[in-house]
Amino acid sequence: MTTTFATFQSLTRNMTRTLSLKAAEPSVALETKHFLATIPKIKTVDAFLKNTRVFTYAMNAFGLGDMAYAKGYMRKVLTEGIVDPKSFANRLNDERFTAFAKAFDFDNYGPLTTTRPAARQDVVDAYVRQKLEVDAGAENEGVRLALYFQREAPKVKSAYGLLADPALWKVLKTVYGFPTAMASADIEKQASAVTQRLKLADLQDPTKLDRLIRRFTARWDADQGVAASPTLALFPANGVGMRTGMALLNLKYGG
Repeated sequence: MTTTFATFQSLTRNMTRTLSLKAAEPSVALETKHFLATIPKIKTVDAFLKNTRVFTYAMNAFGLGDMAYAKGYMRKVLTEGIVDPKSFANRLNDERFTAFAKAFDFDNYGPLTTTRPAARQDVVDAYVRQKLEVDAGAENEGVRLALYFQREAPKVKSAYGLLADPALWKVLKTVYGFPTAMASADIEKQASAVTQRLKLADLQDPTKLDRLIRRFTARWDADQGVAASPTLALFPANGVGMRTGMALLNLKYGG
């Protein structure tokens, strides 16, 4: 059976080519063609929400596909914009919503919103990347998590950002063996546990980020019962064995 890292590596070795192949798949190409042909004609929030096919494409591009039905909710995101710190999108404290409102910033650009690359090609690029991750996840959830971590982890500004994102947190839990019971600890203690083991600056270093993903995929395969990779032994959690690290955290956080 192909390991998680081997699959991840085959996809990311030449990401440009991988994304081009995904974009060329008939179902992806068809939806993209329709989106690019239609979005320039949309000039208002109401028209955007009314065109379910285009709106759903855009929502999927930002990882919000499961919210495509919530048009009243998304209307508030779009109409209040992102300029006001107290706007609905900003108060949601979820980067996906603020990114969506920024791309389709009808509040600021009005009918010119959909003439901007941010509402066209940038959305297409995001959609193709999302499709790559979702399709990879259908075969192996670990590959989807690794791809997502590669894309999103460098954007995180604090340990709280890692804790707030379920997918990023799942990767870190796997790497460092953080116990599930840790979620009941004070958020400050959780953040401290993360920063004791991970330098956030490492997430902006491609080499160190790749090494962290290697650690994740090796442990993921071990947890899933995939034939153990010799590389697993090369990655102790912050200088202590995984089992020992888990025991220490269980004692600290009452797990």
